[in-house]
Amino acid sequence: MHQDIEPLYYNEIGISFFWKKVKTGDTAKVQLVFRDTGLLLSAQELNVFSENVRALMRSKSLCTDCQNKEGCRSLLLETHLTTLSFAISPSELGQLRDLLEGTLFQLQLNACLDDLL
Repeated sequence: MHQDIEPLYYNEIGISFFWKKVKTGDTAKVQLVFRDTGLLLSAQELNVFSENVRALMRSKSLCTDCQNKEGCRSLLLETHLTTLSFAISPSELGQLRDLLEGTLFQLQLNACLDDLL
């Protein structure tokens, strides 16, 4: 499997990568896998998803006094697709934020290096 992908970033919740062999039209899309879900996203869609994560983290809906806040998936995270949302815990939300920000950073770094070379 690892020979089929070019990893970008990973953490405890998931991984982001490019497929080495891609379907036509998907060459600039990143495969983002977290928990048991895989999303094939453009850089713009990654940015939107990342902003949705940051907005949810800023919202008043985070359970600060919950007894089960590590395991409770009471937060509803919107995606760039209006028909797709994720039930997620505060802990998972933080890990997903790290995964998205690390992926976006790596994409920007790769673009800078490509420009220099």
